[in-house]
Amino acid sequence: MAHDNAAIVRGFVDEVITKGNIEAAGEYFWEDMVEQVPMPGQGPGLSGLQDVIRGMRAGFPDIVFSILEQIVEKDKVASRFEWTGTHKGEFLGIPATGRPVRVWGIVIDRLEDGRIKDTRIIMDTLGMMGQLGVLPGADAGS
Repeated sequence: MAHDNAAIVRGFVDEVITKGNIEAAGEYFWEDMVEQVPMPGQGPGLSGLQDVIRGMRAGFPDIVFSILEQIVEKDKVASRFEWTGTHKGEFLGIPATGRPVRVWGIVIDRLEDGRIKDTRIIMDTLGMMGQLGVLPGADAGS
């Protein structure tokens, strides 16, 4: 049975990240999924991924994750994304700043039988830190 892999990735982003239905992540990811570029402290598998999303939603409760472009080849989907949110809670050890952020990135997902088996995220974390004003020597007024 053929799956629309791009739609599966979009469904995950909308349902789990933006709407916050963390428990639904298992409908989109295999339990033993692998994050090739884990976030600091990210545990293995689906539960580790769910913890990261909980952390993002705690730090940025109004997060909206948008996929702007997708390229599909065989079992892989590359998605160019942007997310926005307001830093209202602690995130990666940084206390809430109240600042808005707009962060870009690309994620490459490999799917098996309609669910994501491994994923590799490339995100502009440095740009996000700059927007939060926490980089050494960064001009907090910019």
